[in-house]
Amino acid sequence: MTSHQPYQVRHTRPADLPGARALMLDTFYREFGYGYVPAWHEDVVALEATYLDHPRHALIVATGPGGEVVGSTALHSRGPAHPPHPKWLAERYPSGLTAQLVRVYVRDGHRRHGLARRMVALATEFAGREGGYQHLYLHTNVDIPGAEPFWRSLAVEVCDARTTGEHGPGVATVHFEIPLGPARAGVRLPGELAGIQA
Repeated sequence: MTSHQPYQVRHTRPADLPGARALMLDTFYREFGYGYVPAWHEDVVALEATYLDHPRHALIVATGPGGEVVGSTALHSRGPAHPPHPKWLAERYPSGLTAQLVRVYVRDGHRRHGLARRMVALATEFAGREGGYQHLYLHTNVDIPGAEPFWRSLAVEVCDARTTGEHGPGVATVHFEIPLGPARAGVRLPGELAGIQA
């Protein structure tokens, strides 16, 4: 657990689950505008089974004053699915060997405090301790304000899929990897340093 008053970043406790779910659903409806999509968001309905009950999965939260959940980051062991993603990408990041970052959200009004960066750093640390993971993969919609520069500050681009429309109209997908293990030697990622200010 890391603490930068008035915020804490830590692994999720059962009491955090309703707040984490509310944050995710609010993000789908208010930020993304497409709402809950069962094919994409089934983990949100089953947060405890998906993340807390699985030893190789993690759900990280940022809490604000009074313990309110104001940020989330999740990690699971399923690689990118084909379809919608390209077959070569799914083969490069196979399930079981790949830790995938998802649900990296911070509630409006609590941004610009480095919470996303701190949550991703804790998730990356968790992935690095899990002996079976060879890759830490994610994809993002770079049309979301701030998403592209944030991920480019932490990760390496694998594939810019903006021209493929793999998630349909209005979703500009770019795929990234955060180095783990030996591939990470000499790579100092923002977010691992004390006193993160992003």
